[in-house]
Amino acid sequence: MKEIQLGLKENWKQFTLLVIVNAFVGGMVGMERTIFPKFAEVSFNVASKTAILSFIAAFGLAKALANYYTGRLANQLGRRNLLLMGWVMALPIPFILMYANAWAWVIFANVLLGLSQGLTWSSTVVMKIDLVGEKDRGFAMGVNEFAGYFAVGVVAFLTGFIANEYGLTPYPFYLGIGISIVGFLLTLFWVKDTNIFVKKESKTDQTTALDNVFLDTTFKNKTLSSVTQAGLINNLNDGMIWGLLPIILASYHYDSGNIGLLTAIYPSVWGIGQLFTGKLSDHYSKKSMLFWGMFLQGIAIMGIPFSSNFYILAGISVILGLGTALVYPTFLSTIAQATSPIQRAESIGTFRLWRDLGYVFGAIISGMVADFFGVEYAVLLIGGLTIFSSLVIKFRMPNQIDK
Repeated sequence: MKEIQLGLKENWKQFTLLVIVNAFVGGMVGMERTIFPKFAEVSFNVASKTAILSFIAAFGLAKALANYYTGRLANQLGRRNLLLMGWVMALPIPFILMYANAWAWVIFANVLLGLSQGLTWSSTVVMKIDLVGEKDRGFAMGVNEFAGYFAVGVVAFLTGFIANEYGLTPYPFYLGIGISIVGFLLTLFWVKDTNIFVKKESKTDQTTALDNVFLDTTFKNKTLSSVTQAGLINNLNDGMIWGLLPIILASYHYDSGNIGLLTAIYPSVWGIGQLFTGKLSDHYSKKSMLFWGMFLQGIAIMGIPFSSNFYILAGISVILGLGTALVYPTFLSTIAQATSPIQRAESIGTFRLWRDLGYVFGAIISGMVADFFGVEYAVLLIGGLTIFSSLVIKFRMPNQIDK
């Protein structure tokens, strides 16, 4: 039997396959990214910002819970089995959206999407960390998140283009049918489980075990809890951008094609940027990357309400994408470095629980503020919270990884 070896070069075939699978995972979210607020208004007469953003809240809550239990169950059930379960949940989603005759069906589809994303994305993250070992962890996370979020941007652009040419439904959702089928088949026939790599790494790892993984990751450990709060705020602002940016652009009289382009810039830059920032996090201060990433996000968000110019908004989207690219792979590589291999999946699951609850808080807070005070105030509030999160990183997180 061939000896198990950790490393990117040693496991490049399985690693590459998981990158491709995660691109299909991201594509499922991109299917909704551009068209959903308009889809809600045109197809279901849902005009309230809070009601429109309810689909993001449903998605975020389901994904957060799935993230947590994926981390808890990864060692018992196997990463590959959880990945397959996630794809099975994804298969009916495009059909539900195409044939929905009530907003409740849309909410149900987004609950399924959240569960599917939690199982699939969390599984691919943990499996890549298992394969590559300590040296290339940041790079591995950069490639993983690049594949997922670049696919979000590409599919967001494609659905906006299709909706502009052929209507909001059913044609944009045909993409989702193809994505879910191919993702399921790739996993079923070619993905292999990585638990055996965890056992090998555990034999030589010297990291001190956490007393209580949930409490340490959430509150007690200064490194882990600093990362966790920043993850929550990152997705809180992403939930606001997802729900309100298309509404803001529509108020500036942009058509679906231009809205699709502007909403695609941010996740595309976020995705491509992680090819470089992930590797950077293997060699540069993780704390500095996290601080500057969150700070740039906050500044960019605060600039959104002050111009309707296409090129200025495109520039803001680029800065927002760069800020997010700095933090996203660094979140995961920091947690991986600060936890033992046996506890890593559960700690990442706990982090991703809180991170994706940010979608829930972001949708609810920004929706309510937008309804009562106006969209501009919602954007400014979320931008301010993002800058505050960067200060938590600066003053709470140790300069050296706290184990």
